[in-house]
Amino acid sequence: MQKISFSASGWETWDVARQPLIREQMPVLIDDDLLFEDAPGSPRPTTVANRYLGDLPINGAPAVRTWENSAGCLSAWLSFLQERGVHPFNDRRELRAGLSMYAEYRLAGPLKVRWDHTTWNLHVGILSAFYDWAKDEGVLSVVPFTYRVGHRMAHGVLEKVRKNMAKLGRPRPHTTIKHLEWDFAELFVRALAGLDPLGEPDLRYRRPREGARNSAMGGFVLSSGLRSKEFTHLTTYEIPPLPARPTTLPVLFPLAYAITKGEKDRTTWVHYEPLATMHQYIDLDRAASAEGFRWRPPSKLGEPLYVEEPDWEGARLNGVRRSWRSLRPAERLCLVTPEGQSPLVGLQSTGAPFVDWATVFRRTSARIRQRYEPRFPTVAPHRLRHSMAMRTLEQLIKGYYARLADLVEDTDPDAALALYLRKHEPMLILRDLLGHWSVTSTELYIARLDITRIYKDLYQSALAPIDRAAAAEAEAEFDGEVNA
Repeated sequence: MQKISFSASGWETWDVARQPLIREQMPVLIDDDLLFEDAPGSPRPTTVANRYLGDLPINGAPAVRTWENSAGCLSAWLSFLQERGVHPFNDRRELRAGLSMYAEYRLAGPLKVRWDHTTWNLHVGILSAFYDWAKDEGVLSVVPFTYRVGHRMAHGVLEKVRKNMAKLGRPRPHTTIKHLEWDFAELFVRALAGLDPLGEPDLRYRRPREGARNSAMGGFVLSSGLRSKEFTHLTTYEIPPLPARPTTLPVLFPLAYAITKGEKDRTTWVHYEPLATMHQYIDLDRAASAEGFRWRPPSKLGEPLYVEEPDWEGARLNGVRRSWRSLRPAERLCLVTPEGQSPLVGLQSTGAPFVDWATVFRRTSARIRQRYEPRFPTVAPHRLRHSMAMRTLEQLIKGYYARLADLVEDTDPDAALALYLRKHEPMLILRDLLGHWSVTSTELYIARLDITRIYKDLYQSALAPIDRAAAAEAEAEFDGEVNA
């Protein structure tokens, strides 16, 4: 079975009456014999799978990566059944037997095809959605999975949830910490700048210009929680202007929907100090990298988009006014400023756009482990987003931002943000900053981090001012108990 990425380029030369109604980059599954039907009116399973994939953009999955993951899962499953002569939409008992064999194959089979529990659960989730869709479309009458119905509280309301019994149990989520504690985060930003843990120059690190770029971006992401695609393709025109004077409240930071996950509009924030550091990098080190360099995007990226009359909202691109919000990552790499440079924030020392942040973060992590802190984890770009989420939630729970909001006068330009911080619950604020569709998603996301540590710290800080009499009274509550 083959998987291709659809493109309508040149469709006029095909033997078709009109352009196919298939989204660009939509994955398409094709059997090795290139047939889509066994007989007229008898479509093959790949045809049904392609219908499902084509419906993903209007069923709450607009991201290309989601399409690719779904197509890869369906391709693996259908190929497995095809090799064993099992039809994916026939007898439920036979299909469940095939599913049982598939579990053995993926969880205990040869090493090259074996999956861990997380990958297996991901694929089961995709297959569950596929078979639910197939049932709704009348392709089959009964799905092969068994579900258990349970209940949970969401926003004070008891609601039903169902659990797919084919999914495997996992260890408690908080046992795997996926963010940086703030002392490690500060160590990471210093190391990105080529500094040691005390903030002194590390003489063994010989990339001062790249260090300024890396440190500015690292601190910026730790403050704003941007995803890798978002900060990699960010332009200098979209960086929020630096307030005229230092501000205690964060600065609101609208993001272009074309580079966010699921192309969802969202506004996050960034604190004054990392924003000031970013502006300093743009004005000094980045300007030095861009000086005298003429950027011409490679032909494989497409035609250059020449920028004229740029401002905060957008610019004229090849003579047509466009908003930055509508420009996708590949189009941003084709931008050429009036000075003949790339407007992307991150530049190489040669002036070309820089996009390989994962390598920079990984190498910096290794350098920290080798020289300063052997416990330091390998930092991927998304770990910085996790770190921002945990730091922000901690400050929200402790009332830090609420206290700052109380200091803002009604006439202050930050008054709207101050009112928002005073009126909304911490989890709702974090939901908006992270760009989640539902607060339930934010709650599940946070549950996978080390949320227990936050509340432990809060309880300890709350108990700190208690006097000895109160402590003795609390201890007396345990008198008479026998240890097990």
